[in-house]
Amino acid sequence: QVRLVESGGGLVQPGGSLRLSCAASGNIFGTSLMGWYRQAPSKERELVATITRGGTTNYVDSVKGRFTISRDNAKNTVYLQMNSLKPEDTAVYYCKFYTLGRDYWGQGTQVTVSS
Repeated sequence: QVRLVESGGGLVQPGGSLRLSCAASGNIFGTSLMGWYRQAPSKERELVATITRGGTTNYVDSVKGRFTISRDNAKNTVYLQMNSLKPEDTAVYYCKFYTLGRDYWGQGTQVTVSS
C-alpha cells in the first residue's frame, strides 16, 4: 500500500525554522501537484502551499515570504521550508499528492511554535 511518510516537525521558538519532508513509500503514478495543508486546534484544515510538476508555486497569504515549497520529482518528495515561524503557525501539517486516480495524504506532523 502507498504511504506518504512525513518528517521534520517539532517544537521551535518564534523566529525559528523547520523543514518538513514528505515522501511516498510506494509507487504513485501521475502526480501532477503536491501540497501542504495544516490544521490548528479549533480550526479547519487550510491549504498552505502547492507546487506543480514544473515548479510553479502558490501560497496562502499568511505564509508568503516565509515558507518555501519545493519538490524532487525523481524521488517523489515534497518539502516545506518554514522560516520566521510564528505562534500562529502552530498546527499539524499534512502533505498531499494529487493524481488522476485519487489523492494521497500524509499522516501529519506536529509543528509547535512557542517560547
